[in-house]
Amino acid sequence: MTPEITIKDITKKYMEIRGHSEKICAPLEIEDYVVQPIVDVSPPKWHLGHTTWFFETFILLPNFPGYQVFDPQYNFVFNSYYETIGTRVIRTDRGNLSRPSVSEVYQYRKYVDEQMKIFLQSEFMKESIEPLLELGLNHEQQHQELLLTDIKYILGHNPLFPPYTKEQNNIPMISGDAQMLSFSEGVYEIGFKGEGFCFDNELGRHKVFLDHFEIASQLVTNGEYLEFMEAGGYSDFRHWHAEGWDWVKQNHVKSPLYWHYIDDSWQYYTLNGLQEIDLQSPVCHISFYEASAFASWKQMRLPTEAEWEVASHHFDWGSRWEWTNSAYLPYPHFKKEAGAVGEYNGKFMVNQMVLRGASEATPKGHSRNTYRNFFQTNLKWQFTGIRLAR
Repeated sequence: MTPEITIKDITKKYMEIRGHSEKICAPLEIEDYVVQPIVDVSPPKWHLGHTTWFFETFILLPNFPGYQVFDPQYNFVFNSYYETIGTRVIRTDRGNLSRPSVSEVYQYRKYVDEQMKIFLQSEFMKESIEPLLELGLNHEQQHQELLLTDIKYILGHNPLFPPYTKEQNNIPMISGDAQMLSFSEGVYEIGFKGEGFCFDNELGRHKVFLDHFEIASQLVTNGEYLEFMEAGGYSDFRHWHAEGWDWVKQNHVKSPLYWHYIDDSWQYYTLNGLQEIDLQSPVCHISFYEASAFASWKQMRLPTEAEWEVASHHFDWGSRWEWTNSAYLPYPHFKKEAGAVGEYNGKFMVNQMVLRGASEATPKGHSRNTYRNFFQTNLKWQFTGIRLAR
């Protein structure tokens, strides 16, 4: 492949990924862009600005001589958690930012995209910058999934339950009964291997010893989870971690997120609005506490992330982020990169659990079976589900 074609391909990929973020936001009203109902949900406007800030801060400023920032104050507004880069608006206050306006954020995106196109086709675009550019594009795709997740929370907590889109979403369905797939004890290898992009937390392919285990061929369905609820699962402390039981009582949790008992039936808020629960669809928006309690009720457990990765070639995955029973910790020989990029994953390796797979909100081409997602045990606003093991 010639350098000209490579640059053309890189520019095309950059513009397509950047354009997809704006396509996600196209159905929104202006008022939707600014809402932050809880600390974990960022306003859509902030996502659009933050992903733009990433390219401006990490690629254009240090590598494009003469580049003029769009607005010097935006570093304070759109920095997320990079201590190396400086002070920033605290996360809880992102929804208080009526300015910059939505139109100004779109102007910011247009300005940076135009400068990036010039940069990518200039002599300053070196091969050494490509890994950072690839990280920026994958970072944008992560925020595309967060955009959909946060938009669903914003609209799903509006008492009018407004639909995000009238285009029918393909709701994942499960047919037939789950089979338990059996794997013999032995030494296996996990971690990223081969060509292409991965995050630093996937690196350090290494051997693990696994005892004999079985893992379900399918995810837990709404119907199965409803059985747990009707059997008193939320009122039986025996199935819960102590911390999870406290969480249930303090927050009066009785169902997955977005479930509403209306007119003697369970309704579920989807991106198409409020709908009746589909019993054959995989259960979604479940915390680790709930996933673990359900597994206990079924006299099973959640798989470890090593078990999940080893078995993943033998079942379909990708409709839900699947909770594992593994704490989010570094792989052997994990090393944080120098500078701000080193803050990307390593600093979060405490008090979180690993999720594997992908979800219906994950952008196309942004999933692989070595991907290590991670969240705190109480969070359920992501598209999370359950796969059982024993």
